[in-house]
Formats: sequence, C-alpha cells, structure tokens
Amino acid sequence: MSKNKASTQYSIVSPFAEVGECLITQNKLLRATVELEKGQVITDFGHQEILPQPNYLTVQIGEREHIMLSPEFLQYINHGCEPNVFFDTEKLTLSALKKIEIGEELKFFYPSTEWSMERAFRCNCQSKNCLGYIQGAAHLPLDVLTHYRLSSFIRRKVAV
Repeated sequence: MSKNKASTQYSIVSPFAEVGECLITQNKLLRATVELEKGQVITDFGHQEILPQPNYLTVQIGEREHIMLSPEFLQYINHGCEPNVFFDTEKLTLSALKKIEIGEELKFFYPSTEWSMERAFRCNCQSKNCLGYIQGAAHLPLDVLTHYRLSSFIRRKVAV
C-alpha cells in the first residue's frame, strides 16, 4: 500500500490503531496510533465464526478450525517476514513482538498460524530476510520456522 497520505485514507478503529485504505488499490492495513512496548498485550480477540476451511481472512486455530477475527479490523494486519505482532491462539491475545512506533504498520508472520494457506502469494515486505513466496508453515523448512514465534497448533504440527 502506498505510504503517500494523499492516496491513503485512515480511519481510527480502536484506542491503539487505525485502518489505512489505499484509494487506488483498495488494499488495507492496520497501523499503530500509540507506542507499543515489546511483550505488551495489545488486545484480546475472539471469533465471529469458525470455518472448516481457510480463507484469506481467517486465522487457523486447529486442524479444521479457521476463525474470522473479532474485532473485525484485526483482519487488516498484513503479513511481514519480520513481524512486529503475534496472534496467540490459545490465550486469544495479540501481542507486540518488538517496540512499535506510532504510525508503524502492524504485521504478523502468516505461517505462525497458518499450516497451508488458501491463497499463497509473493511477499513484497522488502525485509532483508524476506522469504519470497508465502504458502504456510507446511511449506517452510524447520530451520526457517524456528526463527519465529509460532502458534501452539503450528508448533504441534512441526513438533517444535
């Protein structure tokens, strides 16, 4: 998404974040409106619905359990190969993996919760450790996965 304010519209959605929408592509993101400290629980989350199959908006919590997030704005947390937030699917909390500055986009590592994604994609996070093609944890070597905080479901799948 463009970082140009003229092409991006922002809306406050919570005490800690705002959704940005690119007026050209309609892509959305979630960014911090307050400073967040490493380890801080940012918010609790739940589900609107549990689906048996993944879709591009769900977070996987079990073998055939994929939740539609509540609050809904959390679905705009995009992927990053150097994530700054983590969805703890046991405690149902979103926490900061590192210090997050005001205006910084919230990003999580999709394979930290997703075993095999419905929509694989070419990553454009541009981090020095970008993995390139994101399909889920099932498609990554164990030595890569061990560099990330993983959900309990993914840890069980890879026996980490």
